[in-house]
Amino acid sequence: MTESSSIVVHDAPSATTASPALSALGLFAAARLAGIAALALAGDRPWALLGRSWDSLWYVSIATHGYGARTLHPAPGLLYQDLAFFPLYPALIRAAHTALPMIGASTCGLLIAWAATAAAALGIHRIGLRLHGPAVAALLVVLWGVLPHSVVLSMGYTEPVLTALAAWALYALLTGRWLWAGALAALAGLARPNGFAVAAAVLATAACELFRRRGRVPPGLWAGALLAPAGWAAYVLWVGRRQGDLLGGYFAVQRAWGSTFDLGAGSARFVKRMLLRGDAFVFPVALLIVAVGVLLFALLVLDRAPLPLLVHSGVLLSIAVCGSGFFESKPRFLLPAFPLLLPVACALARTARTRPAQALLVVGALAGLSVAYGTYLLVHAHRPL
Repeated sequence: MTESSSIVVHDAPSATTASPALSALGLFAAARLAGIAALALAGDRPWALLGRSWDSLWYVSIATHGYGARTLHPAPGLLYQDLAFFPLYPALIRAAHTALPMIGASTCGLLIAWAATAAAALGIHRIGLRLHGPAVAALLVVLWGVLPHSVVLSMGYTEPVLTALAAWALYALLTGRWLWAGALAALAGLARPNGFAVAAAVLATAACELFRRRGRVPPGLWAGALLAPAGWAAYVLWVGRRQGDLLGGYFAVQRAWGSTFDLGAGSARFVKRMLLRGDAFVFPVALLIVAVGVLLFALLVLDRAPLPLLVHSGVLLSIAVCGSGFFESKPRFLLPAFPLLLPVACALARTARTRPAQALLVVGALAGLSVAYGTYLLVHAHRPL
């Protein structure tokens, strides 16, 4: 596929690029370790907070007991079923726990999440390196690691797994590896409901490529395009069959959780109530983060980013903006939308060339805010992440 004229496509990475990648990963790891250290100082049982908080409990339950073992009735009209959670991460936990029975399931979940976080950071660095060079690549990884909700990257959650699959699937698209892109997109569709964003990127890029080549099909394109949505569709249909409604069963499960895609009507009502009465600190911050995400997407479009990055980020942003339920979790849903950070990484790289102290101050301030806010979310906020 071709890149737009505003994108600098660098040569394929080689052994000489290993050192910058390791430096970027080192800075990323330092930011995440600082967050864990702050959590250990501020709260009791930090390991339990990381491995057995909120959604982590559902994933561990599915991994150890299978689907159907955990159901909650938190309020009238709400029914929480574990069928809302996609199967890839619990399956990985189960496999790790079977191979290492001396390690608890929640610990296995943490180890998988941390390995996926490292894989995601490598994939993000590879994309940044291909498009804009080593400086932007390093900053892109670091910025992803110091987002306000980046504490989730240290927890037993699915965002690290989805982001790793998304990053390498997008890199495969950028380099014309259609089968790899389709296979990784299929796995991403088994990781989270919004994992369909990766399949959407594959399908949109394939359609664009077919139009550009006037029907001449690149090797593997059809197979990759057909494979991409298979994981997401398979799980949705499986839940539907289990619920007795093949096409609508999964979405009924989500509605019972209070989660719907209503083009933002529910979110608008929630924001109105929040502004009129005031509310917990996490809600205004969530609103601000989503608003910044919309602005960053506009900048990404203006920068003429490659189509796969635009589609992937646009679908994730649309789900966050237009979906209702769990408003405080919307920033977490945007963690896999790392291409939104490209305009910021490019701007910081330009600043670092002329005013390195200012660039360092910005990154340091973001890291401090990330550590402080992540600690607040887990120790003091008492809100679902």
